[in-house]
Amino acid sequence: MNIVDISNRRYTTKRYDKNKHVSKEELEQLLTVLRNSPSSVNSQPWHFVVVNNQTSQDKILPAIVDFNHARVTDSSYTIIFCIKSSLDDAYLSHISETEIKDGRFTDPKIAKSMDDDRRYFVGVNRETTERLHRWESCQLYIALGQLLFAAASIDLDTTAIEGFDPAKMDEILSLKEKGLQSVVIATVGHKAENDSNAKRPKSRLPKKEIFTFI
Repeated sequence: MNIVDISNRRYTTKRYDKNKHVSKEELEQLLTVLRNSPSSVNSQPWHFVVVNNQTSQDKILPAIVDFNHARVTDSSYTIIFCIKSSLDDAYLSHISETEIKDGRFTDPKIAKSMDDDRRYFVGVNRETTERLHRWESCQLYIALGQLLFAAASIDLDTTAIEGFDPAKMDEILSLKEKGLQSVVIATVGHKAENDSNAKRPKSRLPKKEIFTFI
């Protein structure tokens, strides 16, 4: 696997082939990547709603802006990336207990130190709700990047979508009642032959403009 080749061929899909489907095995690989995504102090402040576009797409379409409808209806899956409305003490304890159960920390002192560090960083970032949600969203976009690259590595095509109404999506999926808020969406499928974006060369600023070596 050559990561440069994957990076060069990955692009934002504009048109999907609705007759080509992502297999359950491929989806499971992507979900594992999302689950394994890194987050600050292993806070994992996320939840992912996976929509099977063949059966449930109509439910979420009212929250999607019109020009993105086809990217939902023609792809195989839509994944809605959500942050948690709050990171309370019970949730932080749950993470710590899970780490111990998984054998991540066998020394109680180290486990306690990790728990203290996590509570410190979460505490710093939850001084206001707005600051907490901004910090959580930063973690969520790390997971999004992981998904986009992982999908390209197994020849799947994706589109990251911010063109939707988060408040409407939250209402449709009753996310508020579940302590969640939608932030960004990704569709996964196979590109259509007439996807013009697939034929365009990449355009990025030159290295000398974006890298500084010191």
